[in-house]
Amino acid sequence: MTNTTEWDALPTTVRTFMTALDAREVDHALATLTTNAVVTDEGHDYTGHGEIGAWVAKAAADFTYTTAFTGATTTEAGVDVGQHLEGDFPGGVADLHYRFTIDGALISRVVIEP
Repeated sequence: MTNTTEWDALPTTVRTFMTALDAREVDHALATLTTNAVVTDEGHDYTGHGEIGAWVAKAAADFTYTTAFTGATTTEAGVDVGQHLEGDFPGGVADLHYRFTIDGALISRVVIEP
């Protein structure tokens, strides 16, 4: 396990996914995923490009918030990215972990949890 504090040291697919998710850029996010990828957010699984695309388009769309990269840990299976959010959502502040499983050059699984 390696701690990576530099955003630029993360795999390109992970950086692209995180940036696309924040901007709700569905096509850019989907381009980083395998066709049968699974994203788990708030305990719900979104499977495949159709469900994940709809999730990206609506994820936190009701709220205004800022994000800050707080660090990452890399493993043989993938990457765990920390992100700090502040905004007008319930609670106003959240620290989330995005756990990525990498399959070749693409992401096959993302689990988002506190």
